[in-house]
Amino acid sequence: YVQGLNDYKERGGRYISRIASVASFFVSRVDGSVDSQLPEGSDLAGKAGIANAKMAYVEFESIFYGNAFKGLAEAGARVQRPLWASTSVKNPAYPELMYVDGLIGKDTVNTLPPATLDAFMDHGTPAATLTQHVDAARDALGGLNSVGVSLDSVTADLLAAGVASFTGSFEELLGDIRSKRDVLVDA
Repeated sequence: YVQGLNDYKERGGRYISRIASVASFFVSRVDGSVDSQLPEGSDLAGKAGIANAKMAYVEFESIFYGNAFKGLAEAGARVQRPLWASTSVKNPAYPELMYVDGLIGKDTVNTLPPATLDAFMDHGTPAATLTQHVDAARDALGGLNSVGVSLDSVTADLLAAGVASFTGSFEELLGDIRSKRDVLVDA
């Protein structure tokens, strides 16, 4: 994203402030995959998703609030916002708002399903929590290796599955568009 903005700016792009992007993180899916690989009763259960998101946010801050993005920001460029997806709780043992209350921060997006949004409006905690307990998040991710869980493998598998799913949906959409075009052309 940053390289693309730099290239656009160098080519004289005049509308840099109109470009927007998000980087999606499927939070509860990380926990679902990691939890299935943990030993029974592990204290790491339900911690990887938020920990991974917190560490991604640390990286986000270093890129977009640091010198690397300063010139682009001065030219009006927007940050690439982290988007927390899959934020409804899949495990009934977890608090229903753990992926909402734990991931509130500047320049982020959370794609809440309606029931989760209703729950947050009813009893959520609107406070900047994303930058809290970063050391504990780092420790939790470090602890995964000690029990034989590779976060790199988990995220690579989730990425492949996500791309395959979105590709299928996109191909279906294109097929629907072709069908409707054919109907209109024949009319």
